[in-house]
Amino acid sequence: MSRRQPQTEVEPVVQRLRIRYAKRGRLRFVSHRDFARALERAIRRAEVPIAHSAGFSPHPKVSYVGAAPTGAASEAEYAELGLRRVVDPEQLRIALDAALPPGLDIIACVSAEGDGLADRVDGSSWRIELPGVDLTAADAAVAKLLAADSVPVERRTKSGRRDVDVRAGLISVATTVPVTAAAAGAPVGPPTEVCAILEVVVRHTTPAVRPDDVLAALRIVADLVPAAPARATRLAQGRLDDAGRLADPFAPDMTADTTVVPASQQ
Repeated sequence: MSRRQPQTEVEPVVQRLRIRYAKRGRLRFVSHRDFARALERAIRRAEVPIAHSAGFSPHPKVSYVGAAPTGAASEAEYAELGLRRVVDPEQLRIALDAALPPGLDIIACVSAEGDGLADRVDGSSWRIELPGVDLTAADAAVAKLLAADSVPVERRTKSGRRDVDVRAGLISVATTVPVTAAAAGAPVGPPTEVCAILEVVVRHTTPAVRPDDVLAALRIVADLVPAAPARATRLAQGRLDDAGRLADPFAPDMTADTTVVPASQQ
């Protein structure tokens, strides 16, 4: 019986496309590994001309950057695809989105320009909802967190337990509350739940500071514990500038977005 020979020729990549995708609703509980499997299946269903690596087990040329933790929703996850044939980015976006389950949504697809995707992302913006926590308590806890020089929290990793300095990774934290119907000019209905919201910008350290690390730090410095599980959503990723803004990874010149972090919160 002859042995199967490995694929020795690497398929040439003639086009690189970058996709932005979201994890919404119940699909926020999908792990990054599960999403990668789902995307590979969607690539096959949509007949995307993906290039593959060489060897006994060729893999599709898909690279990811800064995947959100399991349980967190996101509007700003990124991946780069290497293709062996040129395709229209918008047609590919539509085909991939249709092949994925609702809640795993392809938001945008563009041709890769400039440096690598990983070089364009070193920070994230998060929205963390704290059920049962009012704005006064949230403000007081955030003030203590920002005043601290260091706030290490313990995290379990593949290599064992290690400390993560949350304060070192924090760029800014601002607090707000949901807009009520009355404030928006709508008829007054049932009272809304008390729920402070944290708007957090973090630098991608190693390991990266995650929303649950921020919650653990608030518990340490101010004994702040939400009445129900917090809800975290990543709003953006990009390159941080000196003002604490995140540049759009898709922009050829990496133009910063319009969300300016107040200096008082840095």
